[in-house]
Amino acid sequence: MRIQRFANRSEAGKLLAGKLEMYKGTNAVIIAIPRGGVAVGYEMAKLLNLPLDILLSKKIGHPSNKEYAIGSVSLDSSILGERYDIPEDYIHDEIKRIRETLKKKYEMYTGNYIPTDIKNRTVIIVDDGIATGSTLLATIEMLQKSSPEKIVAAIPVLPRSAIAKVKDKTDELYYLLAPQHFVAVGSFYENFEQVTDEEVMEMLKKCRTRQRNIHS
Repeated sequence: MRIQRFANRSEAGKLLAGKLEMYKGTNAVIIAIPRGGVAVGYEMAKLLNLPLDILLSKKIGHPSNKEYAIGSVSLDSSILGERYDIPEDYIHDEIKRIRETLKKKYEMYTGNYIPTDIKNRTVIIVDDGIATGSTLLATIEMLQKSSPEKIVAAIPVLPRSAIAKVKDKTDELYYLLAPQHFVAVGSFYENFEQVTDEEVMEMLKKCRTRQRNIHS
């Protein structure tokens, strides 16, 4: 029987892992988008014997309208769109401020763990679903700056209309549901409760402990 909804993010991760068996035990790394993506990626990392890390990013708001994004910042890269007459000092200061915020958030999630080096590695980017795809595409663009060997997107559910644009920006795309009529990601989960910071920390800790045991 074809699945129409996932019981929870855990089930979605297990089902996605089945589609990516070819990456089991390889040099690939799973990069999850917090917080919901971590719960999906956690199950995939367990079943595929792969490391799990996160990528934190935040938009740069326009100086006269903070909700309007003119770019995005991660811990080690940034992307900028049309800037028109926005002062360079504003952009520089915002990147610095946002990066400090992201650094504190990353340290909260991971402790003193150093972010995974993805150069020349296959990166499997994971979220619990996408609606417009803007967050995923911005994340992909930032990951590309770190010179991975290949970028693979693994998404439980996305609108059918988003398939082409995600495929265009990645080497491979794996998904489970791609409905024509898309309302919200949560409507495709029976349980879509918010993943807490504490749960993210625990899942990352367990994955890193498991990886240390594998390589010790």
